[in-house]
Amino acid sequence: MNNRLQSFISENVPKIDAEMHKLIQKENPTPQLKESMIYSVNAGGKRIRPLLVLAVLEDFMKTSKDALKVACAVELIHTYSLIHDDLPCMDDDDYRRGKLTNHKVFGEATAVLAGDALQTLAFTILASLEEVDSSKAIRLVGLLASASGAKGMVGGQILDMEGEKVSLTLEQLEEVHLHKTGALLSFCIEAGAVLANATELETCQLREYSKNIGLAFQIKDDILDITSTTELLGKPVNSDTASQKSTYPSLLGLDGAKQQLQKYHENALESLSFLDKEGSLLELFADYIVQRDI
Repeated sequence: MNNRLQSFISENVPKIDAEMHKLIQKENPTPQLKESMIYSVNAGGKRIRPLLVLAVLEDFMKTSKDALKVACAVELIHTYSLIHDDLPCMDDDDYRRGKLTNHKVFGEATAVLAGDALQTLAFTILASLEEVDSSKAIRLVGLLASASGAKGMVGGQILDMEGEKVSLTLEQLEEVHLHKTGALLSFCIEAGAVLANATELETCQLREYSKNIGLAFQIKDDILDITSTTELLGKPVNSDTASQKSTYPSLLGLDGAKQQLQKYHENALESLSFLDKEGSLLELFADYIVQRDI
């Protein structure tokens, strides 16, 4: 990993983690609910989504007192989605990032409620920002609701479930992942643009970037599912094959999937030309997404 990106991650992940704990404590949940919420927040993860919010501001050389809270809000949405994804009625997974999934530790009912609590906390955070004016706060709430709901992540999850045991076209597969994976990543980039006071033209370019890294992220996940190991990924490999899901390797072959990954990577980098700087954090994140091994 690039040294600059590593330094950025090392500096900011502890801040993100500390802020999420602080925000959960402020909610004062009952002991069992709190333990369940914190269990999944502490389950690890790369924190790519909140880091992307902060990276936009860094590349625009702007600061915002609210940036860390916005970054945490999207990570809480992501965490809730993973709790629900792992449930027996969804993917029925026993392990996530090498640890027992939430419902295996706390039971299904508590896991569902912990996910619900994390989701609603995300919107409480955005409704309580200190620096941005009310119109921007409302815009951020709307963007996150759209990205995480039926138009975004949840809609993508339904498409993903309906696509099991069905041969999807490449276009249909991309539609699934633009919603399921890409929508929240797009929120991160656009939220950063809002906080950085980006122009509409700059925001359009950033949307193109987020679309391409979202698809690249999913292709890389699909490739890792068949080339990595359970020990390295912290979850079962070949799970997509077992559930008969359409994936980029199943449609294009492994080499074809790698070529598609490279295409989206190049498109993402091209969309950042307006920044007029080499080695921007957003560029480094695009590199990391396609080069990662977990």
